[in-house]
Amino acid sequence: MNPTIVNPNITEAEWEVMRVVWANVQVTSKEVISILEAKMNWKQATTKTLLGRLVEKGALSTEQEGKKFIYSAAIPEQETVRHYTSDLFSRICNKNVGHVIGDMIKERTLSFDDIQYLEELLEKKKETAVLEVHCQCMPGQCECNAHHNHADRRIENGE
Repeated sequence: MNPTIVNPNITEAEWEVMRVVWANVQVTSKEVISILEAKMNWKQATTKTLLGRLVEKGALSTEQEGKKFIYSAAIPEQETVRHYTSDLFSRICNKNVGHVIGDMIKERTLSFDDIQYLEELLEKKKETAVLEVHCQCMPGQCECNAHHNHADRRIENGE
């Protein structure tokens, strides 16, 4: 896998294909088609189209073995997931990050090991915690109290 490849913009459908490839390291198109036909009820043509797009985007590499194509991930799963979570958090107000993480935890089934890991992580995070997370949004971009509403700005401007 080449870590210099920039994470491509992967659609929800393409994520399904990538998950199959990541789980199997090397996989034939026939295997991907079989798995996604069972899970997603997709036709062979749909999966082949998605495989082709992912190769074009640089997310998958392919080599031909006789008549079959072998696919492998050109981007690591953990790095790709980290990229997408970072992108998600860049889209929300910094003051909401803790609540979003909390909502994510509430909505998922976790093992006792997962919970222990999170507890240990939070305990370590306390060492660098701040009293208040500062908003980095532009005025009018979020609802936090760090920004004045439109009426307050008009008053300040003497309107």
